[in-house]
Amino acid sequence: MTNASPSASSSAEPLAPVATNSPARVLTASLVGTTIEFFDFYVYATAAVLVFPTLFFPNSDPTSALLASFATFSIAFFARPLGAVVFGHFGDRIGRKKTLVAALLTMGVSTVVIGLLPSYNSIGVLAPLLLALCRFGQGFGLGGEWGGAVLLATENAPPGKRSWYGMFPQLGAPVGLFLSSGIFWILLHFISQEALLSWGWRVPFLASIILIAVGLWVRLSITETPAFQKAIDQHERVAVPVAVLFRNHKRSLFLGTFVALATFVLFYIGSAYLLSYNIKVLKMPFLDALEVQILGSIIFGIFIPVIGKLAERYGRREMLILTTVLIGLFSFVLPALMTNGEGAIFLFSAIAMMLMGMTYGLIGTALAAPFPTPVRYTGASITFNLAGIFGASLAPYIATWLQANYGMTYVGFYLGLSALITLACILLSRKDEV
Repeated sequence: MTNASPSASSSAEPLAPVATNSPARVLTASLVGTTIEFFDFYVYATAAVLVFPTLFFPNSDPTSALLASFATFSIAFFARPLGAVVFGHFGDRIGRKKTLVAALLTMGVSTVVIGLLPSYNSIGVLAPLLLALCRFGQGFGLGGEWGGAVLLATENAPPGKRSWYGMFPQLGAPVGLFLSSGIFWILLHFISQEALLSWGWRVPFLASIILIAVGLWVRLSITETPAFQKAIDQHERVAVPVAVLFRNHKRSLFLGTFVALATFVLFYIGSAYLLSYNIKVLKMPFLDALEVQILGSIIFGIFIPVIGKLAERYGRREMLILTTVLIGLFSFVLPALMTNGEGAIFLFSAIAMMLMGMTYGLIGTALAAPFPTPVRYTGASITFNLAGIFGASLAPYIATWLQANYGMTYVGFYLGLSALITLACILLSRKDEV
């Protein structure tokens, strides 16, 4: 069903020229926005390991408190598809720019409020409930942010450069991880662990106010993407994008969800779970554990542009297949690297984040590719966030439970199975679908 609003000009009249954004402005806007969103998201992930078990679940034993903290962490992933539907609807109806601003504000406000929450000792069970509500808000906002940022980049890309442009919003993930880990690392250099638990943990959440202001300034300076403006001019918008999506594009939704499965499982084993494992199981000092994560984020960021260039030369589908095979092979050495001391842990993080950069740098463009412009925001967002539910929401929880009950070998099996499923879905997809 198309939008039947009348046009002031006849079909014989030429359309007004569409304002174009400079490449630098487009890529900066897509990168800055996702950096802020992922900073907010990963600040929570770090705090979920370092401080939330003590502050919000103090009556549980350490393992149960950590699992409860990871459970609140997972709430965001179930909120993300809802955010994808809501923001995707408006992104496909009123435009990418306005929707991205709204998504950024939703995520930002939720993050700042977390920094103001009282602990369990102050208000009892209401504290973790409010924390869960704010985490839902974070996920809801990010559900609308990611798809719009990818489209902002890819719909402004010149011919033959879609994979290269599409990797820029993906850089926001390692930059956000670097900043979130780095700010906790800096805090622990200047304050004690006791001070961190008392008040210092609030600083990263409240500091996001500055980042939000920068993100809004950049986002408000851009114009609508040419592809969406063309859809407006040609009356191609649909009334209910999600209905069209599930009616006409079910295959692309299903395959895309599991094409991204290994990406999410790998990342959250190599970040949130690794951080908790280093601190709780290996008894690594907080600072050392954060340094592992900071190193990983740097390697993660380096390999995103590397794979973007390789994909332009050899093909995005071919690079996705290669990377997924490598993730599967990596799952066999995961147990040995995780159980042979601090040096092996650094090596594990380096390899995991190298592979993460290679898969994540391509996944944005791959998930947007199958969908036409009128439903692309909704389609890319829902696919990405459904993959987040299946691959990321419970990954730290599942890995912690498997390691505690069956040993690290089963964590490797978990990653290997996800890579096998992803590889099968890539091979089942047509070339134009990834």
